[in-house]
Amino acid sequence: MEIMRLIVTGTVGAGKSTFIRSVSEIEVVDTDTRATDETALLKQKTTVAFDFGRLQFGPDMALHLYGTPGQSRFDFMWDILICKGHAYILLIAAHRPREFRQARKILNFMKERVQIPMIIGLTHTDCPGAWSEEDVYLSIGYIDKEQRPPMIKVNPTQRESVAEAVITLVQRLMESCAV
Repeated sequence: MEIMRLIVTGTVGAGKSTFIRSVSEIEVVDTDTRATDETALLKQKTTVAFDFGRLQFGPDMALHLYGTPGQSRFDFMWDILICKGHAYILLIAAHRPREFRQARKILNFMKERVQIPMIIGLTHTDCPGAWSEEDVYLSIGYIDKEQRPPMIKVNPTQRESVAEAVITLVQRLMESCAV
């Protein structure tokens, strides 16, 4: 059986765990624990190791989804997960620009370790104060439009929206394999 490992990464509260729960065909394995630091201002629980979900595509193909913690103090898990990944999506909450610097840090961390296909998933685009795609690109360092990865709006609570993001990521992976 062929297994594709997709990594779902991003800042705290961007929707990583929800993203995986929305499409996983199995009960998601998670390492959520009560938030005790500044994360508690955003949510009650936070991922401290990883989330795991799976999608089965027939008898010979499975898609494994691994969600990283959003906090940089758990970056050792970013390292473990990304080194085995085939592609990744970076989730960014469009309505929290103070976290764009952290998103850029995660992006740079991943790029230092692997050269695999990636896309950006923009979440919370319907919230007051949400930044435009163009402004988010610029804030995380993508000045040159020719060098930008695809960015899609995704609602982690909606299965169809998450499925579209997963399909986009898999297509990007397949395109890179064809080259």
